[in-house]
Amino acid sequence: MKIFQSRSFERKVKKFSKPEKTVLDKQIRKIAGNASVGVEKKGDLRGVYVYKFKIKSIQYLIAYRFIGEDLELIMIGPHENYYRELKTYLKTR
Repeated sequence: MKIFQSRSFERKVKKFSKPEKTVLDKQIRKIAGNASVGVEKKGDLRGVYVYKFKIKSIQYLIAYRFIGEDLELIMIGPHENYYRELKTYLKTR
């Protein structure tokens, strides 16, 4: 299984500190190991899974989907306006 990052995901992760990145890496390994750990969305976001986790006291959401055997990490961010941004990002692609 290969893991791909979208450009949006890559930009946001760049701003994370070193300890935050290690927590994020653990969460990504958890997603890669068990695909059903996230919740599949409905409607416009069909086929996209969202996994929630906390870093310090902030809850982050990771949107991902499977393309064949591979995992694509679409977007990461806090809950505020997350789904709106995710929909606009997916429409532009």
